[in-house]
Amino acid sequence: MNEVAEYLERLRNRLDAGVLLVAVSKRQPIEKLFSAYEAGQRDFGENKVQELVEKQPQMSSDVRWHMIGHLQTNKVKYIAPFIHLIHSVDSLKLLKEVDKRARQNDRVIGVLLQMSIAQESTKTGMDESLLEEILQRSDQGEWPNINIQGLMGMATNTPDEDQIRKEFRDLNRMFQDMRKAGFDLGILSMGMSGDLQIAQEEGSTMVRVGTAAFGPRNY
Repeated sequence: MNEVAEYLERLRNRLDAGVLLVAVSKRQPIEKLFSAYEAGQRDFGENKVQELVEKQPQMSSDVRWHMIGHLQTNKVKYIAPFIHLIHSVDSLKLLKEVDKRARQNDRVIGVLLQMSIAQESTKTGMDESLLEEILQRSDQGEWPNINIQGLMGMATNTPDEDQIRKEFRDLNRMFQDMRKAGFDLGILSMGMSGDLQIAQEEGSTMVRVGTAAFGPRNY
């Protein structure tokens, strides 16, 4: 078993049933992605468009690519032909651009709406009023080339586990409120290497993990 396969096996043993692992491959050499693929990993996450576009054609066509980083509207066109799921839709402007580019490529692109839960100005996201407005308009067919599949959030980068838990719990409350309101949401993407266990305890269905999946990055 290769080193990446060992990392993945240990990581998968930490995941609850029904939690999907997105292996965050940013700054990882393509050889490590090949190893992860051989070990059965199919969902890979990148946070830079350029790196995503470079790696995508080198991997098998059955890989599901996830855009997990902040996405500028002028770069959506580069990933629209192949992206599986965009986690970081944090504005109405970006949502409209994804719909436009998906239509140009005769595709329906899956998206998650990124919610603002962290006490950090560097982390973007929308508030609950915009969330509800977007879901209502989407249900009315306003953006036929996107499929809003759920919510994503990033907790504050802090050693205070109580604060992290509170933020994840708040995101899950938004998620459940929207489901109770009749919106068809299935994915709650929260949790990374450092807060994986807390995220699962608070209801995460999808985790975005890099170091624990591949080992330390070579900067």
